[in-house]
Amino acid sequence: MRPDPTTTTMQTRTHEADRASWSRILGTLAHRRDLSSEDAAWAMDQVVRGDVTPAQLGAFLVGLRAKGETADEVSAMARAVMDQAGTLPINGVFVDIVGTGGDRSGVVNVSTMASLVVAATGVTVVKHGGRGASTTCGSADVLEYLGLDLDLEPQRVARLAEKVGITFCFAPSFHPGLRHAAPVRRELGVPTVFNVLAPLLNPAHPRHQVVGVADVRMAGVLADVLAARGCSALVVRGDDGVDKLTTTTTSQVWMIRDGRVRRTTVDPADVGLPRATPTDLRGGAVEQNAETVRRLLEGAGGPVRDIVLLNAAGALVAVEPGDASLAEELAAGVERCAGAIDSGAAATLLDRWIAASRSAGGPE
Repeated sequence: MRPDPTTTTMQTRTHEADRASWSRILGTLAHRRDLSSEDAAWAMDQVVRGDVTPAQLGAFLVGLRAKGETADEVSAMARAVMDQAGTLPINGVFVDIVGTGGDRSGVVNVSTMASLVVAATGVTVVKHGGRGASTTCGSADVLEYLGLDLDLEPQRVARLAEKVGITFCFAPSFHPGLRHAAPVRRELGVPTVFNVLAPLLNPAHPRHQVVGVADVRMAGVLADVLAARGCSALVVRGDDGVDKLTTTTTSQVWMIRDGRVRRTTVDPADVGLPRATPTDLRGGAVEQNAETVRRLLEGAGGPVRDIVLLNAAGALVAVEPGDASLAEELAAGVERCAGAIDSGAAATLLDRWIAASRSAGGPE
């Protein structure tokens, strides 16, 4: 059968238009103009499919960073990645505690420990993350060292949330196409839009989140994206530069509720927590950080416990926002989360989670 000349012509024109798209996109960025949502989504779709050269991708990432990413661009790129990943169906209310990374602070795995504590209070946690990029020990690294099986089919991942109250979506398993960008990101050696995208790519589509952002310029952008999604969330950044609620100084908080964003400041002293020093919170290799997790769950006090309680409390506020001041809501959350540790519930939950992940029959 001879090919339809009309179809062939259309395919040729589409192919030529696609080839020209990188020229158009990079030209737009070179003039420091914002991309349309369609162009931003097309570019990210090409990245995920591996249809981009290192030169094109490097220019794209640097051009975006130099211009400054917009909420519309970030939202469109996140949708393009999620379209390739599909959805992880998890019922009910759940929360994710995640950060952009890139703060180079070397702080211990606060979001991982906070996730365990929150789940032990009875609030389901669906955490999304990967291995350390800007740090030697990411959430996946420490959880795997503790014994969690990361190599699970999506159905098992979802069932852990249902049966244990916590689960982990290992980013490379759900977004394999992002591996195409890894070499360029490593060579660039600076934070890019991928750092900002990471908290938006949870395949379970959480409606409640605490998102830590190292780059203050991008915190408002992420807050606007989450507001447009209809999320109840906190975007947080420590005034010491860390991508979490800090205890060394004050933190900036973008509170997202009912499609609106309100910015405020929180001082750990107003929550009843003492100030720490950066040294107090510093982690290290995976073995050291795993030991820190175990000590925390066994009831060890001190600065690590304080910052974990503060961030865990932030997750409770995101899930159950009240009418009191943020400091008052956080203080109540700290007390509730402390009880989850001191009762032994958090330690028990970790052991049960690990055992269920490694069970051939799945969680019971």
